[in-house]
Formats: sequence, structure tokens, C-alpha cells
Amino acid sequence: MNNSNTLDLRGVLYSESDDEDKRKILYEFVTNGVILNVIGILGIFGNIISMIILSRPQMKSSINYLLIGLARCDTVLIITSVLLFGIPAIYKYTGCLFLYYFKVYPHLVLILYPLALIAQTVSVYLTLTVTLERFVAVCHPLQARSLCTYGRARLYVILIIVFSTLYNLPRFWEVQLVELSYESKYNTTLYEVNMTELRVNPIYITIYIHWLYLIFIYFLPFTSLAVLNAAIYQQVRRANQERQRLSRLQKKEIGLATMLLCVVVVFFLCNILALVNNVLEAFYGSPLDQVVATSDMLITINSSVNFIIYVIFGEKFKRLFLKLFCSHGWMGIGGRDSPDANTHDDSVVSNGDGRNYSLRNSHMYHLHRTGTAIIRNGSTTSRNSNSMHCSTRIPHAPSPGPCVYYPACGSEWENENTTTTSLNKL
Repeated sequence: MNNSNTLDLRGVLYSESDDEDKRKILYEFVTNGVILNVIGILGIFGNIISMIILSRPQMKSSINYLLIGLARCDTVLIITSVLLFGIPAIYKYTGCLFLYYFKVYPHLVLILYPLALIAQTVSVYLTLTVTLERFVAVCHPLQARSLCTYGRARLYVILIIVFSTLYNLPRFWEVQLVELSYESKYNTTLYEVNMTELRVNPIYITIYIHWLYLIFIYFLPFTSLAVLNAAIYQQVRRANQERQRLSRLQKKEIGLATMLLCVVVVFFLCNILALVNNVLEAFYGSPLDQVVATSDMLITINSSVNFIIYVIFGEKFKRLFLKLFCSHGWMGIGGRDSPDANTHDDSVVSNGDGRNYSLRNSHMYHLHRTGTAIIRNGSTTSRNSNSMHCSTRIPHAPSPGPCVYYPACGSEWENENTTTTSLNKL
């Protein structure tokens, strides 16, 4: 481009480019202009629904607080991807959104570029923290009581956000706004974004852009994720082989671990191409434009699909989703279909004395259902009436402590005598 009143759009606009540039622009339009935008919009709705469900009182736990933080971060990442890659790809192919590309977009880049990298860093380390929390709960259940708490989860999220912001602070000084030309047709000044002297400094590129980025964003978290998830996978396999001897709570924990394993696998698959791009750029020069466009699309997909994984593998998540959004009991207002009315497996805590208790908001609860079965220590009592009103007092547990789960862990669970008080699901 130049600073005359006539813009040179060769290589930028599809209709004014040669055949090679047309292929690049068309590919970018398909991957970023269509797929990225569509999946990104759906992903935003999915993440909002995930945040609503995971923030319900009966879903309160340390792992769910981390997943809420991940959903928020992914939403920010999707929005920045749509504004930075999705909408500009539409202009390049169609010629529409001229003012956005030359007026709005350059101003947005100054903020969205570093914000996107901060969100990406938070997403990476929140995924690592979720895996670490599951590793402790599955492989070291005795330490989970003190480590996997709601308060610690909040602290981890705050520390990750602070670290990610400080690490990406130099990104705010990598780009600058440049006045391009005066376009009389639109009666406005046009702009473009250029790299600053800092961004083209060879030392800065070698140390910060290449090595630090590869170490802190890819090598360190990817290696840790691989090691931790290998240990979790071995524990899940061992537990599945002894599935007949597992308690209901232990089976629930194995299911949660399996769900989060799927989240990490998708994370690996969608981020591996970005790792390849950075390695190619660090050692062999700039990667292909088509590979970069594909990488941007995959990162957006990774931020959009966690809701689908939760619905497929999370039984309680799926149950709450159906009751909140697929019945007349919208947002808990619907009587019998309300999740607050008949979702009773709110949380299970262990006091360390070999007993597990199912807790409610209070020790007294009332049921207004027909044919409700109450199970106590293996004996079942059924009561059928048109209007049943029963009260059952849960044994008072002294100082139950944080809400943590103790899954099967080899021989630790073989000799454990567990007594469970729970309600049969309606």
C-alpha cells in the first residue's frame, strides 16, 4: 500500500490479486471467514451456557470453578479471533467491510493483539491446572482434601491471570498505528498497523518471540500435560478393570477424569499446528499463510468445543442442561422440573473416617414425588401416595472440610469400608 489517494490492494483484495494470491485469499476466507466465524459464534453461546450451568449451587467445586475460568478465557479468545482474523478475511474475499478493515480494525489491533495472547496464555495454564487438580484427586486422593479446595482454585486463577498479563506486557509495544491515506469517497482517514522497532529487533525476536514463547507456551505446559495425563490414564485403566468393585462415587470420579482427558486431547490436537508454526518461524523463517490460517481456525475450535465434551461425558452437566434449557423449567423456575427441586447429588464429602455423606443446603429436605425410594445402608424403603411429605435427617458430620472427591487408587480402596447415604435418582 502507499500513501496516495488510490489504494494498492493487490495481495489484499481478491478481485485485484494474481492467481497465487487469490488461492491464499480464498483459503483464508473458507477457514477464517466462514468456519472460524460460524464455530466461534456457536462457541460463545456454548461457553455462556457452560458458565451458567457450572455456576449453579449444586455444581460448586474447585474443578468447576477452574472450568468456569477456562470458559471465560475461551470466550475472550473467540471474540478476539473473530475480530482479528474472521471479519478481515471476509473483506479480503468480498470487498465488503472496507471501513472496518481500514478504519476500525487498525485501532482494535492495538488492544486485541496483546489481549488475545494474554487469553491464550491463561487458557494454556488453566488447562494445565485442571489436569494437575485431577492428577492429585485421582492419583493422590489423601492430599486432595487439603489441595483441591474452592479457595485454592480461586487463588490459582488469579495467579495465572497475573502471570499471563505480566508475561505478555511487551506485546502492547509491538504494533503501532500508521495513517495510510485520505479517502475522499468515505470522507475519512484510513489506517494500517505496522510493527514497531521493538518487534523487528533481532535480539527481542530471538529471545522473547521465539525461545521464551516456545518454552512457556508450548514446551513446558505440553510436556507437563503429557506426563500428568499419562498417569491419569493409567489410573483410569486400572480402575475400569476393577469397575465392579468401585463405589458409585468412585465411578463418578473416573467419569470426570475421562471427560477432562478428552478436553486435554482436543487441546493437544488443536494447538499442535500452532507449535509447528512457531518452530518453523524460529528456525526456518515464516510459515505458509495457509498453515497460519488453519492454525488460527483450530485454536478457535479448541475454545468452542468444551461445551460439547461436557454434554457428552458429564452426566450431571447434561442433566442440568436439559432441565434448564430443554424444558419449561427455564433458569430453575418450573416446579418439578427445576434442578434445584430434584437434583440431590449436590456434593459428596469425606471426613476421613471412612464415611461419605451427601449434603444439601440444609440437613432437612422435603420430597413431593410419588414412589420415591430412600436407600439406607443397602435397605430400600418405598412409599407411594398421591402426596408424600417425608423428612430425613442426615447424620451431622463434625467439620466436614472442603468438598473433595476420592476416586479409586489401587489397593487404597480395596479394604475401605464405605457407608453411603444417598437418594435414588428420580
